[in-house]
Amino acid sequence: MKKQANEKIKTYEPKGFRERFLGEENPIHLLFKSNSDHFFCLKIEEMMGLQFPVPPSKHSCHTIIFITSGIHSIKIGFEEYKTYSNGIIVVPAGQIFSVEHLNNKHVGFVCQFHPDVLIGKYGGSEMINEFDFLKIGGNPKIPVSETDFPFILNLFNRLQHEYVASQKVNLEIVQSYLMALFCEMNKNNIKTTKNNSAAATLSSKFKALIYDHIKINHQVNYYASLLNVSPNHLNKSIKAATGKSATNWIDETIMLEAKYLLYQTTFSVSEIAMQVGHEDQSYFSRFFKKHEGITPIQYRKMIDKS
Repeated sequence: MKKQANEKIKTYEPKGFRERFLGEENPIHLLFKSNSDHFFCLKIEEMMGLQFPVPPSKHSCHTIIFITSGIHSIKIGFEEYKTYSNGIIVVPAGQIFSVEHLNNKHVGFVCQFHPDVLIGKYGGSEMINEFDFLKIGGNPKIPVSETDFPFILNLFNRLQHEYVASQKVNLEIVQSYLMALFCEMNKNNIKTTKNNSAAATLSSKFKALIYDHIKINHQVNYYASLLNVSPNHLNKSIKAATGKSATNWIDETIMLEAKYLLYQTTFSVSEIAMQVGHEDQSYFSRFFKKHEGITPIQYRKMIDKS
């Protein structure tokens, strides 16, 4: 019997993610408090590292990883990101990510917080919209300049201290530190994109729209109309900002979502085709094989054997 199309798609809560990929017997679980599902900040070396590779997954929280030594590797969407010393990588809530290669030889901080933590006394939705790295499709990789490194390090130390030292975390204090951190990160992020800001801004908006509308439409002119630009201008801007065409981004987003569904659900191939906007299962299977080299059924069998 087929599963219904409204089956809950796997999005990890913090505790469930830790148990699945850090191991249920890992003593790290003792470091997490009752309200850690809303916020925690710990040193990477304290967390003892992932025990298992992470297949394409989504998380309900934002995750910020600050590397002070070594190299960290993670796949966000369909892009592989390597973060070196004095670098930050951000995985927004709801963004598909995976970790294929385990490497526990890096040092720094992991800070994770629920989006609700940002709404309150010192923040609101309008302020949060200013931080591109918290959006799906935004620029997740932020280098930290030598000048700004001490300030950012101090903010992570303060966040970690607040989490570890307090019996009950004061989320107002956490929010104020996070806002200061975001402003420092934004300053460094702007430095990397200022020479191509118009194209980068349009590209970010376009990528966010793809995730929201992938079930509805796969045409470049559809997204151009939503963005109030011509298809030609959209294509040129996307190519300038990312090196890939708008069509490439749409196709890769379809593939990413399809792989995620093949990994994390028991949807049939025809149901997955519908979830990514293809009503014709045969066409979807040909599309998948064209990009991956194998059919969706073969891909799922490969997952089952791994």
